[in-house]
Amino acid sequence: MQSATERWDETNWKRRFFTIWTGQAFSLFGSNLVQFALVWWLTSTTGSATVLALATLAAMLPQILLSPIAGAVVDRGSRRLIMMAADSAIALLTLGLVIVFASGSAQIWHVYVIMFARSALGAFHWPAMSASTSLMVPQKHLSRVAGLNQALYGAVNIIAPPAGALMLAALPMHQVLAIDVVTALMAVLPLAFIRVPQPGRSIEAREAGPTSVTQDMKAGLRYLLGWPGLLVVCVMAAVINFIVNPAFALLPILVTRHFGGQALELGWINSAYGVGVIAGGLALSVWGGFKRRIVTSMFGLAFMGVGTLVIGAAPANAFVIAIAGMALAGIMNPITNGPLFAVLQSTVAPDMQGRVMSLLNAFATAMSPLSLLVAGPLSDTLGVQVWYIVGGIACILLAAVGYLTPAVANLERGRPGTAAPIAAASSATPLDGPAQFEPVAK
Repeated sequence: MQSATERWDETNWKRRFFTIWTGQAFSLFGSNLVQFALVWWLTSTTGSATVLALATLAAMLPQILLSPIAGAVVDRGSRRLIMMAADSAIALLTLGLVIVFASGSAQIWHVYVIMFARSALGAFHWPAMSASTSLMVPQKHLSRVAGLNQALYGAVNIIAPPAGALMLAALPMHQVLAIDVVTALMAVLPLAFIRVPQPGRSIEAREAGPTSVTQDMKAGLRYLLGWPGLLVVCVMAAVINFIVNPAFALLPILVTRHFGGQALELGWINSAYGVGVIAGGLALSVWGGFKRRIVTSMFGLAFMGVGTLVIGAAPANAFVIAIAGMALAGIMNPITNGPLFAVLQSTVAPDMQGRVMSLLNAFATAMSPLSLLVAGPLSDTLGVQVWYIVGGIACILLAAVGYLTPAVANLERGRPGTAAPIAAASSATPLDGPAQFEPVAK
């Protein structure tokens, strides 16, 4: 049972939410633009799959190591101040990298350090924004906001890569990076004037009295471990990330080494993914998914595997086939993730969402560092395509496992031992789509 949870008034939430959302949208564009520029700089400078794998590792480790702590901090503190601090620090770090590139002294380890630090700050920003969305947006409008966010992500994936390629051709690296400083500050400004609602504490938490961050972390872990279906989903996500993540981390190597492309071709295949995400998000908002949201998610995962398999199987002279496979993977991404996050936002207690979302993120990426350490040298020897083929097959098989596992199939009934969630509908209609708000932080 929950104590009073602060929520925005349903009559005037739009102006405040979309003011924050707009700032975050600009920040997302700046982040993707700079991410493309940094990855391409590493690719063009070294041409090494190992270097790209280590860069991805640097950006991933903080998500694994800090997520449990970040979730507890988010559920204890002011989510607005956490987001402001994270975005401000990211702007300062990027400004430092601008100075390094402008002086001509940039080295690979500089990029590694910045990627690590940005990821560490994002580990706090993402759960703060994700856990606050269900308190800022009325339940009946969550699906519409989710559709808008899917469109945003798709649009950014379409625009940012080719924009990054064009800017790199016309501007020096430090000027491209400076764009991210401006967009980060645009995300901070609305948060300085708009209050973000906070969740109420459960009766049990209030009776237990003051707790430490460590105790809150343990409580979040117990909450997750007491939910078998969600635990199985975490394991599935870890397996998928172990196999599939290296493939997409090494996409620049696939484009240059296998297809003989350059920055423009890399931009096109990234944009194909963005087009797919938009199409998938719009399709889900109209279709609404199958009666059971978990079935929709497993359906999306299976065909995301098909798209990944197509990318790996495309011949060197058939780059257009790889683009088609990437588009299919993009279409299936929101159909896979949207229904799953809708279930979590509807069933997880508001004062636990920061911890649960962070732990889910940590579980999902925990196996990726090991796979990336193996993937770099192995891809330099055997080629990157093998990761796409094996990853595609793994997605298809795990989708079948999820569909046939009762604990996963019953996930939307809520955590065992709790009352049936009011917001979790038993069927999906065109207005009952995903309630996902993916992180638009850096």
